[in-house]
Amino acid sequence: MNRRVCAIVPSHNHWKMVGAVVGRLRAAGLPVFLIDDCSEELARTVLAGLHDEAGGINVVRLESNQGKGGAVIAGFRMALAAGFTHAVQVDADGQHDLDALADLLALSDRYPTALISGRPVYDGTVPLGRKFGRWLTHIWVWIETLSLNIADSMCGFRAYPLAPVAALLARDRLGRRMEFDTEIMVRLFWSGTPVVMLPVKVVYPPGNMSNFDLLADNWRITKMHTRLVIAMLLHLPSILLNRPPHLDRAGSFSVNRDL
Repeated sequence: MNRRVCAIVPSHNHWKMVGAVVGRLRAAGLPVFLIDDCSEELARTVLAGLHDEAGGINVVRLESNQGKGGAVIAGFRMALAAGFTHAVQVDADGQHDLDALADLLALSDRYPTALISGRPVYDGTVPLGRKFGRWLTHIWVWIETLSLNIADSMCGFRAYPLAPVAALLARDRLGRRMEFDTEIMVRLFWSGTPVVMLPVKVVYPPGNMSNFDLLADNWRITKMHTRLVIAMLLHLPSILLNRPPHLDRAGSFSVNRDL
C-alpha cells in the first residue's frame, strides 16, 4: 500500500497548546488539517495565524459549531479529497504525550488496515469523576463488541485507515460531539477493522479548558450506547461474521479475544 498520512487536529477555543501540538506533528513530517470548530475570537485569531499552506498547515474554520466529532469528520473529508490514506487524530489541548507519536506511526505502518488508538496512562491530575465515567463506557463497549480488544474507546490520540472510515461515513450517521470517538471505534470494529491499543501518557494541566458538558454530553453518550446495543442485537450475525483479528503491539496475531 502506498501510504499517505496526515494529521487532523479539531479545536474549539483551545489556543494555549495548539501551536506546540501542530509543531510536533509537522516535525514528524505530517501535513496538518487544523479544524477551527467555530472558536471565539482569541482562539480564532491564534488558529488562523497558524495557517501555512506552503508549510503543510491547513487551517479550516467551521462557521457553526459542529462538535468534536463534526470537526474530525470535516477533517476526514478534506484528507480523503486530498488523497491521504491514513489520518492521525490529536486533540488540541496538549493532554497527549506526543513522544508516543513515533510509536503510533510505526504501528500504523505495521498494521495499515488497523485503527491504532491510545490507551491513556494517567497521572494524579485526572479528575476522579472523569476516570469513573470512562470505566462505565469501557464496560458498555466490551458488551457492544462482545470483545475485550478495545481497552479504551475515548482517547482522541489515534491513527485511522481512511478507506474503512469513508465506507462507514457513507453508510452510517455518527454522533457529532463527545460520543464520536467511541461510536466510530465500535462501528469500525463491527465492520472488521482491527484495533491496536498503544499506551500514551495523558495529563490534565492546571488551567486546562474542557469542552465536555457534564450533563449534555453524558446524556449523548448514554443515548449512543443505547443505539449501539440495539444495533448490535439487530445485526449480530453480520457483526460476528466480520469480527477482526486481535493484533498486539509486539507484532503477534491471534483470534479475537471474545467475552
